[in-house]
Amino acid sequence: MDMRRQYFGTDGIRDQVGQYPITPDFALHLAHVVGRVLRRSEERPTVVIGKDTRISGYMLESALEAGFNSAGVDVVLLGPLPTPGVAYLTRALRASLGVVISASHNRFDDNGIKFFSAAGTKLPDAWEMTVEQMLLEAPRWTPSAALGKTRRLDDAAGRYIEFCKSTFDHALTLQGLKIVVDAAHGAAYQVAPQVLHELGAEVIKIGCAPNGLNINEGVGATHPQALAMAVSGSGADFGIALDGDADRLLMADAAGRLYNGDELLYLVVADRLARGEEVPGAVGTLMTNLAVEQAFMTLGVEFVRAKVGDRHVLEELNRKGWRLGGEGSGHLLMLDQQSTGDGLVSALQVLQACVRAGQSLSQWLSPVQLFPLALLNVRLQPGQNWKSNAMLTRVTEQVCAELGDTGRVLIRASGTEPVLRVLVEARDGRQASRCAERLVAAAKEG
Repeated sequence: MDMRRQYFGTDGIRDQVGQYPITPDFALHLAHVVGRVLRRSEERPTVVIGKDTRISGYMLESALEAGFNSAGVDVVLLGPLPTPGVAYLTRALRASLGVVISASHNRFDDNGIKFFSAAGTKLPDAWEMTVEQMLLEAPRWTPSAALGKTRRLDDAAGRYIEFCKSTFDHALTLQGLKIVVDAAHGAAYQVAPQVLHELGAEVIKIGCAPNGLNINEGVGATHPQALAMAVSGSGADFGIALDGDADRLLMADAAGRLYNGDELLYLVVADRLARGEEVPGAVGTLMTNLAVEQAFMTLGVEFVRAKVGDRHVLEELNRKGWRLGGEGSGHLLMLDQQSTGDGLVSALQVLQACVRAGQSLSQWLSPVQLFPLALLNVRLQPGQNWKSNAMLTRVTEQVCAELGDTGRVLIRASGTEPVLRVLVEARDGRQASRCAERLVAAAKEG
C-alpha cells in the first residue's frame, strides 16, 4: 500500500468538511504528529497558520492550534491570507513550518490542510511519508511545562501587502488605470484591492465580500465570465481574477477578453527578454496550447512540458534550474519573485510589463493565436488496457501525420475517474474535431 497516498494528495490533504479526514479530531492528531516530527530536529519549533474564508476554517484552525501546542510547538495565527502569503511569512518570520487551511478553487463545503517548509516551498514525499507512518501511533502528550503557546500576528496582511508591492518596479505606477479585482470571495479579498490601490490604481471590487459560504461561487478564476462582464461594463483597463486561495490568476483586457495562464506566462517571458534578461527556458504542462510552445520557439526560448499540476511544473523548473513556468489554469511560477505560485504577484508582473511598454494585453499577445482544441472523453471498462489498443495506435499515427506541425494529439488516462481523455489541437477547429472523433471511435472499437 502506498502510504503517501492514504491522506496526502498532490496538494496536501483535502476532502469534504465533516468527512474523515477533514474533521477536527484528525486535524488535532495531524498537527500533534507534525509537531513531533518538527521536535526531532528543533527544540522549540514555531509554525504559522493561515486560512481562506471558508466557515470551516475556524474549526480546523482551533484543532490544528491545539495539536501543535500539545506537541510543544508554538503557533502564530495569521488569519485569512492567500496561500502564497503564508509561504512568504513562513520565510519572513523564520518559522519552522507554514500551514494553510484551504481547498483552493473548490466549493465552500470542502476544505484542506497543506504545509510549507521553512523556505516557503512544498515539502518532499519522504516528509509526508514520515507523517503518515506516525499517524498510526498513539499521541505522546508533552508535559505541561513544555507545551506550546499561541499568538496572533495582527499585521500579517500588511506585511504581505508590502511584499507584493516590492515585486513591482519602484519607477512605475498604476496611476490612471482602472482595474477590476475579483478575489472569488476568498483569501485575497482584502489584500488584492489594497495592493493595487496603494500602487495608484482605481480599483473596482467584485468577489470581495466573503460570508464563509460563498467562496468561488460564480466568481473568481474558475468563473471568469463575471470578471469579463465587470471589466467591459465599467470601462476598466484590466481585470484580475484570483481563486479562493489566490494562487491562480486569469486576466481580462478592456474589451473583456480573457487570457489564461499559458498566455500570461508567454507575456512575462517576452517582457523579461525585452528588458535584456536571460530566459534560458520555460516550463508548461501536457495541456499547454501548441501555439504557446511555437511562440516560445520564435522567441528562441526552450519550452518543456511537465505533467499537469503546479507541483510537477515546480519539479521540472528545479531540475532545469529555470525560473518561469505555469499552466493554463492560472498557476504561474516566478521563482525569482516568490517561492510558490502567487496570483497577485503574477498579476503585478503582467501589469508592470504593460505599463512599461505602453502596450495592452492583446498587443503583447498578438504573436500567440491559440489553436482550437477538441477534448473528448472515452469511458474505460474495468481492467481495460488502452495502451495495447492496436487500432488506436494506428489511428493516432495517421492523425499525427495529417496534422504535422500544425497540430498535436494528447491521449491520457484521467487521474480521478475511469476515463480516457482525447485532446486534439489544430489551426483548423473543424479538423481538430474530426480527428478527435476518429480517435474516440478507435478507442471504443479496440
